[in-house]
Amino acid sequence: MSLFSSRLIDNMEPENQTGVSEFLLLGLSEDPELQPLLFGLFLSMSLVTVLGNLLIILAISSDSHLHTPMHFFLSHLSFVDICFTSTIVPKMLVNIQTGNKVITDAGCLIQVYFFMVFICMDNLLLTITAYDRYVAICHPLYYAIIMNPCLCGLMILCSLFISIMNTLLHSVMVLHLSFCTDLKIPHFFYELAQILRLACSDTLINDILMHLVTSLLGAGPLAGIIFSYTRIVLSILRIPSIGGKYKAFSTFGSHLSVVFLFCRTCVGVYLSSAATLSPRRRAVASVMNTVVTPMVNPSIYSLRNRAIKGDLRTLISGTFSFS
Repeated sequence: MSLFSSRLIDNMEPENQTGVSEFLLLGLSEDPELQPLLFGLFLSMSLVTVLGNLLIILAISSDSHLHTPMHFFLSHLSFVDICFTSTIVPKMLVNIQTGNKVITDAGCLIQVYFFMVFICMDNLLLTITAYDRYVAICHPLYYAIIMNPCLCGLMILCSLFISIMNTLLHSVMVLHLSFCTDLKIPHFFYELAQILRLACSDTLINDILMHLVTSLLGAGPLAGIIFSYTRIVLSILRIPSIGGKYKAFSTFGSHLSVVFLFCRTCVGVYLSSAATLSPRRRAVASVMNTVVTPMVNPSIYSLRNRAIKGDLRTLISGTFSFS
């Protein structure tokens, strides 16, 4: 039996020592008539997300002209979005299809762990892309020197290291919590805040740690993004020609759209958690951040980037002609 389960049993009242080591995920709705609709909706969105981001990765890797720092970060962002969606949606689809909403404590921790790793990576990669566009527009003569392959690879590794260490810290703290027999989670995936609400033991340290890390990894990157785009806008406004302004704006317009969508959905989820909303409404608000945002990111990048759009057309036409 895992440490998580043994602590759950040891800290329960004698009459409640049932050896519970499973969580019950209630999902978005318990209405049987809505289950086929939810299954089809989330299946289609996950397929679009995986296919769209995979096409972005293939287009960048197959065209040597796209082997630039900007597209290097974009390909990693697409890969993280695929992993992010694959962490949440498959389990939800299985629950809807089978009607079995139970998951073991180990499975719960695994999903929470990878969810936190990829959401942190997403946040840090968006910050890196903002810095990349800042250097490209504000310091174009030094862009190749500053954004060298060594620095680009180092920033990716640092983002991964920070995400893993942050998640490990939270995971270790969760292992020391005690849980009672009421382990129902009114959500469609397992997130840290929901698990802390089910704990019978004191979660003060966990709450402080969660808000502190969220502030550091949220406010810090957000400040960097705001600084980068503020300097970019000021630099563009100093360009005398309208054509030059449009060309400069087009190089970071897609990044700005993705960052705005990501930050808006994250703030919406945070406010819905802090407000006195029903658990169902909080779960619906989370859909925008966890499912919709990774799905629309490839569309934003491909529509605003002519090089990627051209490569995507070549890939798609080549696939159909081959078939």
